[in-house]
Amino acid sequence: METPIRCDWCGSDPLYVAYHDAEWGVPIRDSKDLFAKLILDGAQAGLSWITILRKREHYYEAMDGLDPEKMARWTDRRIEKLLQDERLVRNRLKMLAARQNARAFLALESDLGSFADYLWGYVDGEPLVHHFRTVEDLPAQTELSRRIGKDLKKRGFNFVGPTIVHAFMQAVGMVNDHLVTCFRHDQCR
Repeated sequence: METPIRCDWCGSDPLYVAYHDAEWGVPIRDSKDLFAKLILDGAQAGLSWITILRKREHYYEAMDGLDPEKMARWTDRRIEKLLQDERLVRNRLKMLAARQNARAFLALESDLGSFADYLWGYVDGEPLVHHFRTVEDLPAQTELSRRIGKDLKKRGFNFVGPTIVHAFMQAVGMVNDHLVTCFRHDQCR
């Protein structure tokens, strides 16, 4: 059986390959799943995604399933406890941002009705399909990720800079940035 051609960035790590093949770029349309992914992408800031991917289950376990309603009620004491958990990235600003983002998520949903509709509205409900040939062609941020990040910040979200937002958009399928040579490019259309 022939090995499929993949995007270069996933390398040969089995966890990374499985993530690439089954998750990255697949459209997510559930608001709470989108929120959880945004929290994980914020945790990634300054790190590689494989670091967070290896800790992802711990995040769900330690952080109330990444449920925004529960996270919004975290006390400072709860955050201090999370900062002692060696299974997580122990960064105070990122933990405080997780709580703040949960609160901002709930406010956005109260105002607009759906986090998913809000996000997907930026791309008219359909993934933007790009046709990049090499990893070097992939942008770290775009005008759209800058616009979304700016609006999220205005709504009270943290760790939503344009690079984080673009990585998030790629991961949740708002943009299809699989390379054209990758077997997943056409599947994620």
